[in-house]
Amino acid sequence: MDSVVAMGDFASDAAAFSAYWQQAAARLRRLPPKAQRDPAAQDIADIIQQASRDARFVFLRKHARTLYDRLTDNRRKFVRIEKLVYDAAELVPGLVPSRAEVAAEAQLRQSEKDGWEIDQGILCNQLLADPEAGMHLCHAMLLPREESAEALAKFLRDGRLDLGAAKVERRGKAAVLLLANPRFLNSEDASTQIATEIGADVCILDPQSKVAVLRGDVVPEGKYAGRRVFNAGINLTHLYYGRIPFMWFLVRDLGFVNKMTRGLARTNVPPDEVSGDSIEKIWISAVETFAIGGGCQILLATDFNIAARDAYMTLPARKEGIIPAMANLRLARFVGDRLARQAIMYERRFECDSEEGRLICDAVVPPEEIETTIDRVAERITGSGAVGAIGNRRALRFSVEPLDTFRRYAALYAREQAYCHFSPALIANLEHYWNAQNKKA
Repeated sequence: MDSVVAMGDFASDAAAFSAYWQQAAARLRRLPPKAQRDPAAQDIADIIQQASRDARFVFLRKHARTLYDRLTDNRRKFVRIEKLVYDAAELVPGLVPSRAEVAAEAQLRQSEKDGWEIDQGILCNQLLADPEAGMHLCHAMLLPREESAEALAKFLRDGRLDLGAAKVERRGKAAVLLLANPRFLNSEDASTQIATEIGADVCILDPQSKVAVLRGDVVPEGKYAGRRVFNAGINLTHLYYGRIPFMWFLVRDLGFVNKMTRGLARTNVPPDEVSGDSIEKIWISAVETFAIGGGCQILLATDFNIAARDAYMTLPARKEGIIPAMANLRLARFVGDRLARQAIMYERRFECDSEEGRLICDAVVPPEEIETTIDRVAERITGSGAVGAIGNRRALRFSVEPLDTFRRYAALYAREQAYCHFSPALIANLEHYWNAQNKKA
């Protein structure tokens, strides 16, 4: 394909590159659907897509901040990342896929997709890589969701909140967030994402609690019937069948998980530790049965981890073919570089009741003592006052992971996860290790 050159003026470059991308997309659509292409046709598709993506990097390296400022009224308004990518599609057609294009591919299995969403990863990579735009975008994702005010009011009125895939309960001094996706062992997927983040917002904003607790709900049927399961990670069956959109990864870790780490931001104050005034709670995780993948990632973001002696943790990233979110940023702080590499790249399993497991889990107790341990830890953490606990939390966070470090890692993650998400290796891994083709979505 012919190339296109960035001249430096946003308007003229946007018009020229947009025409280029739209022409390339038209050529791609003239080919048979991916599932029906022969090797020669797929080679043509790969050439078209690679040239288009190279052009996206050229355009965005020149204009990422200008684009972000156009989309956010010069950073006077906050736009969540999952909306921002579609606003960008309208402002610069062809830069990233439209809602209609993503919706069309969402009907396909992961192996049948052309990977239009990789372009969203490229866009997010370049926006997050820019210090001004990236920090503002991280700020936007740390604000409470619009739905959370109404949810909080309901929780304060009723003392409990059922969001479907997540529940919030009150337990003494604690607001307890329950992960509730029992058919898939409390794994995370597109059906759980909004509910889980709203639930986290409510726990943090709840004025009647001093700490927040995350645990899994009881699984009523199957192998683990009657037991609480903390978190089975990403729903691999949904991933195989194409039901996990790429933006799910970024929304989860810039939103729900980062809110546990950093609290909620205010609109008028930067959310960094030095000048910010975040709304925070100490988070306690209670691990029962197992914390797999995303569940283990969460333990690296919370303040105190309680685990049953028979529970275990894994980060099966290699078997999934994806990056385990922020674990690559955080795990080595807990267990050291070599064990982190073994966990992420060679599926090393950590028993919670082991020397390595206790580097992540702060209290490992018999399963029947989980309940009393939650109460005891909550009382101890808040015994000297929540203000001091939050101050120490901020100071510790600043020393190991200031927001700008997180921003830069998130930029890398956006790019690399996009390519992993649509890699043929992902499908091969899911079929080989998960037997995904024989599981019902």
